[in-house]
Amino acid sequence: MKEREITLKINGKENRFRVKSNTLLLNLLRDSGITGPKYGCGIGECGACSVLLDGRLVLSCLTLAISCDGKEVTTAEGLSPEKEPHPIARSLIEHGAIQCGFCTPGMVVASKSLFDENPNPSEEEIREYLRGNLCRCTGYTPIVEALLDFKRK
Repeated sequence: MKEREITLKINGKENRFRVKSNTLLLNLLRDSGITGPKYGCGIGECGACSVLLDGRLVLSCLTLAISCDGKEVTTAEGLSPEKEPHPIARSLIEHGAIQCGFCTPGMVVASKSLFDENPNPSEEEIREYLRGNLCRCTGYTPIVEALLDFKRK
């Protein structure tokens, strides 16, 4: 399979890659040492692989890396470049909305996208926006409460 060179800005840093036409963005990120996006379902159902592509929420398990040439990818790590938890993550921690942590990076990225689009979402809007992010541990109530608290700060 023929490879092509692409350029991606990942978490603020310019990168060049040689990719095959079927390389998924998730695999490119993980192979580059970025561990926030997770392989959960591989079919776009769980949200564990959520990233921002030019500021727009996408599922990296369904996105071909080659289609991202020249774009900017932001992962959960890129939201907190100083290694401190992003304020959304901090709110999740404070509310006990993190248990195993597998879904957390995708949940933080999706929540960031929500608050970028709607700085004052209702509880219903939060629940609707996060429908695509599955969490098997928390039961969602602590997540929603954490995000409602975050928006009040």
